[in-house]
Amino acid sequence: MNFRDLEYLIALEELKHFRKAAEKCFVSQPTLSGQIRKLEDELNVQLMERSSRKVIFTQAGLEIVAKAKTILLEAKSLKEIAKSHNEPMQGTLHIGLIPTVAPYLLPVIIPAIKEAFPDLELYLHENQTHILLKQLEEGDLDCLMLALLPGMESFKKVNLYEEPLELALSDQHEWSTQREVDLHELSGEHVLMLADGHCLRDQAMGFCFAAGAIEDNSFKATSLETLRHMISADNGLTLLPQLAIPLNRHQSGVKYIPFKSPSPSRTISLLSRKNSVRQLCFDQLAELINKAVQARLDEY
Repeated sequence: MNFRDLEYLIALEELKHFRKAAEKCFVSQPTLSGQIRKLEDELNVQLMERSSRKVIFTQAGLEIVAKAKTILLEAKSLKEIAKSHNEPMQGTLHIGLIPTVAPYLLPVIIPAIKEAFPDLELYLHENQTHILLKQLEEGDLDCLMLALLPGMESFKKVNLYEEPLELALSDQHEWSTQREVDLHELSGEHVLMLADGHCLRDQAMGFCFAAGAIEDNSFKATSLETLRHMISADNGLTLLPQLAIPLNRHQSGVKYIPFKSPSPSRTISLLSRKNSVRQLCFDQLAELINKAVQARLDEY
């Protein structure tokens, strides 16, 4: 028995088809079939029922597949432990980001990461918070960059930066000439929000409701850019994170006004599994991101 045999078995259980499993494993069908037969002989158990139409795994086969997945994951972890000590900033890294962070953070940090860590190969995955957390927990992602919320205590956390939120309004609005706005001035005002599922919605609603603002339920945006277009059409007010704001705070009919201190903000953090062997990589990455983002925020 070897790791390759276990990979064949897992592929066959996943696809339920010998030819497709062989193609996925880049071997011929007779090779895959033969190795599965040898595995059954070695274990002295029937792993599946074979027919010309389909493959049905026995209960023993399903239990062995589940254990095989664990074995391969542990084997991968052993390699990652060694690599993380010898070459912490090399190899592939799968990063999950939320939609209200990815489009605005990545242009700031990707050039810096490429320059500092040229051998680090990044794969970026954008999704909503609850999906990313599940993918991180199951090992599909290495780390996440998202807004820190209660309930994330089971993960290792490294704070990246604190991001202020600013008021976005039409340049025709009566407040558009103000240099700063007190959050409590939003009392009684109707504020546009993102749709359910976006963590920024919950954070912005918390600040707005505390100030006495009212959510405009006639519209819920699917993205910050949709919110921006609504504001440019003079359809209300909203809160946007500072990295999503142009440096001159005025663009395409939208003005962005900072709040007076204490201003609303959100904490963007890097989350990873507490037992991850790549913590050294995450720490170095977090330090670089913090410097790059802080330099950008200082320009406002």
